[in-house]
Order: sequence, then C-alpha cells, then structure tokens
Amino acid sequence: MFKRKEQNITTTAPINLTTINEPMSVITEQIKTIRTNINFAATDHKLRTLMVTSAMLGEGKSTVSGNLAVEYAKEGMQVLLVDADLRRPTIHKTFGLKNHKGLSSWLANQMDDVNDAIHPVIGNLFVMTSGPKPPNPAELLGSNKMTEFLTSATRKLDLVIVDAPPILPVTDSQLLANKVDGTVLVVRQGVAQKAAVRDAVNSLKKSQANILGTVLNDVRDSSHHGYYGYNSGYGYYSDEDK
Repeated sequence: MFKRKEQNITTTAPINLTTINEPMSVITEQIKTIRTNINFAATDHKLRTLMVTSAMLGEGKSTVSGNLAVEYAKEGMQVLLVDADLRRPTIHKTFGLKNHKGLSSWLANQMDDVNDAIHPVIGNLFVMTSGPKPPNPAELLGSNKMTEFLTSATRKLDLVIVDAPPILPVTDSQLLANKVDGTVLVVRQGVAQKAAVRDAVNSLKKSQANILGTVLNDVRDSSHHGYYGYNSGYGYYSDEDK
C-alpha cells in the first residue's frame, strides 16, 4: 500500500494552502499552534485517525484539514489526508489531482488496488481523493469496509486525517465519528450560528465521538486589517456557551 510516485502540487489551488505557499506567515504559525493543541488534547491515547468537520457548509473545514495535514507531514509524520466528503469534494482541486478514482470507488468495490486512489503530494504527505459521487455516501462511509480501510491505513502511516462532510445537513460524519480517534469541529466566525454549533456537538456526542476541540476560523485581527487567519485559541464548546 502507498507506493511512491512523482506528483507535483498545483500552485494555483482554489483553496489556499498557506502552510505551503506562506510557510513563515502568521496563519501558518496558527496552524502549528492548532496542531500542538490537538496533540495535547489527545494525550490520553495515541492519535492515529483525526476527523475534521463543521456544523454547516462554508466554514472552512477542508482548508483546515489540508493545512493541518501539511504541518503534520512537515513534522516528519507519514500522513494520509482522506477526502471523505463524497457529496461536495474539494481536496482533489486543492492539490491539483484527478478524481476519476477515489475513496468511493474503493468502498464500492470498483477498484482492485487502493493505491490508484492515493497520491504522494509533498514530502511525507499522501492524499486520497473522494472519487466519483456515489448514490449512497452515508452507507459507504458507515460500512465495515471504511472501518477496515482506516485500520489498514494506520498500520502503514502515522496519522490519517479525514475531511468529513458537515454534520447537520447529512448523517455521514455521525457515522464516521466513532471510527476515528478524535474529532475537531471548525467554526467560522461571523458565519456559524451558536444553535447550529450546539446541535452539531450534541450530534457528535450521540455518535460517541471523541471531540478534541474546536477551531475558530476566519478571525479578523484589528492589527491586520482585512486579514484572513485562524485564531490562536483552541478550545472546547462548553455548556456555558449555550
């Protein structure tokens, strides 16, 4: 599994991988801080699989997933970023990859070699694209084959990051939640509604998810007018925030 081959990252990705394009930027430093705090939050057990999701569409979960994957790989870990958003995939565009085959193909038994859907992109980072949009994404993601895939991947690699669909519109992430070691919820400032975040957290808890924390995305810093970035804080959505 995971054969190496030459693969270049596009420099005009629609989702800005700041950790690649601007490695010395404030945003990249914030991603490093988020990575560190995820590690602290998971000290009770070894983190091998991490799901990144959001309450609703447009909160930046895929941007966070991609940048986190790059930073973990820079740390020397062998990382696989999996696009499990089978309904609205974006990871293949971010890394300039073809998406004729992917996770959906493997789960639907439409391919013999999983390596056909896994691409070495930079250093220690591999990307598994979503594949064609299937008619039954929830069933595929909730299947035993998905569990087996994650188990197999963690035998080969240090960390699997799963870019999952938003929680409230569909059940996909709830089905994935108890298959991974930890979950991070991305909340976009000025977009996410408190009730939606609360409902998303409750849905994850019902699915027995291990919620490691939340990432506040798109924070406007008064010292950088119009600046797009991640906040330095990383915390839990507590009952006090209701």
